[in-house]
Amino acid sequence: MNPFRNRKDKVPKPETSNIRPQTLPRLLPRPQVRKNNGPLYSAPMAIWFTLFFLAPIIIIIIYSFLKRDMQRGVVWEFSLEAYRYLADPVFLRITLRTIFASVVATVITILIALPCGYCMARSKHQTLLLLLIIIPFWTNFLIRVFAWMSILGNNGFLNELLLRAGLINDYIPFLYNQNAVILVLVYMYLPYAILPLFSTIDKFDFSLLEAARDLGANKFTSIVKVLLPNIRGGIFTAVLFTFIPIFGAYAVPMLVGGRDSYMLGQRIADFLRGERNWPRAAAISMVLTLITTIGVLWMMYVQKRDASRAADSKVTDHKSEA
Repeated sequence: MNPFRNRKDKVPKPETSNIRPQTLPRLLPRPQVRKNNGPLYSAPMAIWFTLFFLAPIIIIIIYSFLKRDMQRGVVWEFSLEAYRYLADPVFLRITLRTIFASVVATVITILIALPCGYCMARSKHQTLLLLLIIIPFWTNFLIRVFAWMSILGNNGFLNELLLRAGLINDYIPFLYNQNAVILVLVYMYLPYAILPLFSTIDKFDFSLLEAARDLGANKFTSIVKVLLPNIRGGIFTAVLFTFIPIFGAYAVPMLVGGRDSYMLGQRIADFLRGERNWPRAAAISMVLTLITTIGVLWMMYVQKRDASRAADSKVTDHKSEA
């Protein structure tokens, strides 16, 4: 016989008979409501951007619609004279010269940065190569410009080397022209193009290139039709990171350029320091800001469109497999 069969020990039951149904919910633990500290965390960044980004832009916009005053900078009267100057033939020539130099320097920079980023992505010594790319940032900007001046000058390293080699009989004016400006600008902003291209190419699936080669494409065709479309976002980022600062460059054209390389950055500086025409300087700065904003918005639109197309293609592939 089971000794526990006739066991009549009773387990005490909780006394809930006296508890009314209305009081039952009060016995349950109340859910803890967490405070939203997002605005508190983002407040320092919002204050920073307001003081050092939004406020200067608002000041530039206001100054561009005021009148010039030699002593106080501006007269608080509404005027469109600064924007009428943008149609001046002299200013248009400076703008076209700046656009030409910026486009040429950007194209050369991207053409050099693409193979550099590709080789870095395929190399086993990525850390060392990244270090070599970053090393120029350890040196002051002006020191690097003066180094190029000592290389390209009439008594510089390059002319002395060519003279001693017997390749030339007289000094070649490498300095103080538009070619020198483009060369130094390419050197200065080349790391800004290599880093985003390397970051994008490093995430690329290189087996796609091998598949293209197996299907009959040569190496150049596979890179053009397979690699470049897949790293389009990195190329757009590299273009913006180089074209925008080159378009508003001031120090390089002033130090290594001549009369044929006078650019918008120098014109803005002359209006501020020499002529004290703050409204015209503000109007030109607004044009540069507008061009920069359009470029950034266009890049964001292209990246969003590419991402949506990639998502649609994945959905189509899943449906076809099903």
